[in-house]
Amino acid sequence: MTAPPDDCLARNDWICGAYASTRSEILTDAVVQHLQLTGVSVALGLLLALPLAVVARRWRWAAGPVLGITTVLYTIPALAMFSLLLPVYGLSAALVVAGLVLYSLTLLVRNILAGLRAVPEETRQAARGLGYGPIRLLLTVELPLALPAAMAGLRIATVSAVSLVTIGAIVGHGGLGNLIYSGMNTYFKAQVLTASALCVVIAVAADLLLLGAQRLLTPWTRAQAA
Repeated sequence: MTAPPDDCLARNDWICGAYASTRSEILTDAVVQHLQLTGVSVALGLLLALPLAVVARRWRWAAGPVLGITTVLYTIPALAMFSLLLPVYGLSAALVVAGLVLYSLTLLVRNILAGLRAVPEETRQAARGLGYGPIRLLLTVELPLALPAAMAGLRIATVSAVSLVTIGAIVGHGGLGNLIYSGMNTYFKAQVLTASALCVVIAVAADLLLLGAQRLLTPWTRAQAA
């Protein structure tokens, strides 16, 4: 009789190099989808958060409603959020992106607003004295000075999105979450561990890249630290 195969896949080990080598295409597709869902959702969240934070900074009465609504959105459980959005987007990747965009607004709006509020009033007055209009003042003075706080919020929102994308597996669009979910259902240890480890790697790599971008875009903070 032929002996049964004795390798890490047959033994269903947690750590199995054969899994990564034999399923590299599946892993690559899952990573690409994970990155796409994360990148699109964070980018759209930033596009929405920036004008909301500017409105909340310029008109004080708007700050309460803006912060209140975005905070309420963040408290909605992911399954409930997807269920509420399901009639609009159906079982699609857009459903996952829409949910992640809404979740990111709290972190992004609060940090951008905090950065704008931290800009010294005398700096604004000096810029106005030089003839800066509202748009030029915002783009060339306020936003650059608010960048450290905004980037901090962007880093947190990005890492959170990497984690939350996995929940999209319930609608079939969860990137690495699809592998984690199916692996848990079949108790495929190597698949669960490999996909989970890749999620951690993506989160850490994204945070480090954004940190590097922050340091490049805000050289004055390095001078202050020195």
